[in-house]
Amino acid sequence: MIERSDLALVSCAAELGSLAAAARQLDLAPPAVSKRLAALESRLGLRLFHRSTRRLQLTPHGEAFLAQARPLLQGFEQLQAQLTERHDEPRGLIRLCSSFGFGHAWLGPLLAQFHAAYPQVQVQLHLREQLPDLRAAGFDAAVWLWAPRDPNVVTRRLASNRRIIVGAPAYLERAGVPQTLDDLAQHACLIVSENDDQPAAWRLQELSPRGAAVTVRVHGPLASNSGEVVRDWALAGHGLMLRSLWDVHEHLRSGRLQQVLPRWAMLDADVHWVLPPRAPNSSVPRRVRLLQQQLIQALATPPWLAPPAAQASAPPAPRRRR
Repeated sequence: MIERSDLALVSCAAELGSLAAAARQLDLAPPAVSKRLAALESRLGLRLFHRSTRRLQLTPHGEAFLAQARPLLQGFEQLQAQLTERHDEPRGLIRLCSSFGFGHAWLGPLLAQFHAAYPQVQVQLHLREQLPDLRAAGFDAAVWLWAPRDPNVVTRRLASNRRIIVGAPAYLERAGVPQTLDDLAQHACLIVSENDDQPAAWRLQELSPRGAAVTVRVHGPLASNSGEVVRDWALAGHGLMLRSLWDVHEHLRSGRLQQVLPRWAMLDADVHWVLPPRAPNSSVPRRVRLLQQQLIQALATPPWLAPPAAQASAPPAPRRRR
């Protein structure tokens, strides 16, 4: 007999490509996941996955199984949502996904406020480097820093945001303040590395009604896939970085960082609410709608868009002659 947990296991393992990752997602021990998958394949008499030391890949039988499993999982979720909606007080579980930096700095505190308002609703926040397939991974929604390109998902912008170029006063005093985009070639630029095979590029937009879009190749001695590490390097005076306002606005206010080339920014970093595709006759659970509404209200006036008063009065660092 196939159980709901079997369907969830196959779906999660296929989405994450790893039994160990599926075990973490399902809050199970890795040996238990392997044992359950082996037992399921034994009952079916079919191999669902090709296993290797580096990757887990669906077999043709596994793909057929998953194609049938996903609508069944959605049916379970719809039934649970319909029963939960019968309560006057919202209750149930919300599985939410977000990026590490924003999730930790902003979303975590907002979710604590939501729980205080709706104590019968449980919220699980999963922080990821990349936006997963929300439906396959069983997420109710995501809060992400750009709109996914998948036309099947539903998105709504929660807050405006932009990435700007900043540096510590000590670095700017030592290396000079860039006056044009061409000057960036002479500076140590701190890189958030997303693809090791590609040269670092900052895609910038001029902040004017007819502003041009420009891609600037940058280089520097330090790079990391962690934006928080790069931010700390910038605070320590190791170079310039391109970073979201939500992450640096307090440092701008305090004067620990200064914005340079303020006519230019990267504009693809707005905060979005993302819902997975749903069956035609299914509705978003009330508890998820309530969370969306609370986030809309909380982020209606993003605090990171307030002008950095501390920086406004700070004199510009002298530009070093080269």
